[in-house]
Amino acid sequence: MPVFQLDESISFPPPQMAREDGLLAVGGDLKTERLLLAYHLGIFPWYSPGEPILWWAPTPRMVLFPDDFHLSRSLARTTRRGTFKVTFDEAFRQVIDNCAEVRLNKGEQTWLGEEMIEAYCKLHALGYAHSVECWQGDALQGGLYGVSLGSVFFGESMFSLAPDSSKVAMAALVKQLVLWEFDLIDCQIHNSHLESLGAEEIPGDEFWERLALAVDKPTLVGKWSNPEKLGR
Repeated sequence: MPVFQLDESISFPPPQMAREDGLLAVGGDLKTERLLLAYHLGIFPWYSPGEPILWWAPTPRMVLFPDDFHLSRSLARTTRRGTFKVTFDEAFRQVIDNCAEVRLNKGEQTWLGEEMIEAYCKLHALGYAHSVECWQGDALQGGLYGVSLGSVFFGESMFSLAPDSSKVAMAALVKQLVLWEFDLIDCQIHNSHLESLGAEEIPGDEFWERLALAVDKPTLVGKWSNPEKLGR
């Protein structure tokens, strides 16, 4: 399959036309309208700072059905003990910055350059991107962030500075998504950490069929820390 070159128009080729490695297109921009369309189609940006923007639609797709989340006994104990205070949408910028910094501090590459960070902060300000935070006192010890459309949460990244903090954040997210009757968490590509929590790979055709139904449902827009003010 060819890799498509995007122009200024807010459009994408069908995600099913991605290469075997999942790469679909190059170029374009990170405008809010383009990002929302990308997620609506099951496409996401992933590239290193200094590179052209790369757009991906891998198959098979790693997903987590909220009802299938695996809460281990040890994680359940950690949650019950209240080791961490969990919040939603209280420190989005801190979460995404930590997702980048933790990788860099480990000597790993990160796709979270300033351009990406600013783009997702704009989505957050508009009520489409969300974070879950785990605190000990005033110290942020772990968390995750992603994008929400319809009844799908598109997980982007997580970090952990204390044992189990990212798992506690994930457990809190899933608990809330079950209450809101979400259908799917898109985990994008295989991840052994998420697999241990119940995530699985499904064929691309199944993913896009489920996605099309789920994103057409009303989106829960707004700060998730103020559920009484959310609009759908």
